[in-house]
Amino acid sequence: QVQLVESGGGLVQAGGSLRLSCTASGRAFSSYAMGWFRQAPGKEREFVAASSWSGGTTYYPDSVKGRFTISRDNAKNTVYLQMNSLKPEDTAVYYCAAARSIIDLRMNSGIVNWGQGTQVTVSS
Repeated sequence: QVQLVESGGGLVQAGGSLRLSCTASGRAFSSYAMGWFRQAPGKEREFVAASSWSGGTTYYPDSVKGRFTISRDNAKNTVYLQMNSLKPEDTAVYYCAAARSIIDLRMNSGIVNWGQGTQVTVSS
C-alpha cells in the first residue's frame, strides 16, 4: 500500500501562491490516480483536484478551476498542487489521496490511502 506525506503548506497573503507536494513510498505509485482534498474547520472534506495515473487527465471543481493545477512526476513518486490567486476561503488542511481512478477521487470513495495533511492559511 502506498504511504503519503504532504509538505509545502504555510501562511500566505490573499492573491499569493503556494505549491504543495505529496511524496509516496511503497509500491506502484504510478498505477494510482492521485488527488487533493481540503477540510476547513467545521466543514466536510472537499475534493479539489485529481490526476490520472499518467497525468494526462485532470479534474477540478469550479471552486478552484483556473487557479489550482495538479501535476505529478512518477519518477519522483510525487504529486504537486500549484495554488495561485489564493483566497481566504482556501484556508484549510490539505490532504493528498491515492485511489484506483479519478472517479473514485471525485466521488471521495474507494480511497486507498490519505496523507496526514498540511495546513494552508490565506490571510486577507
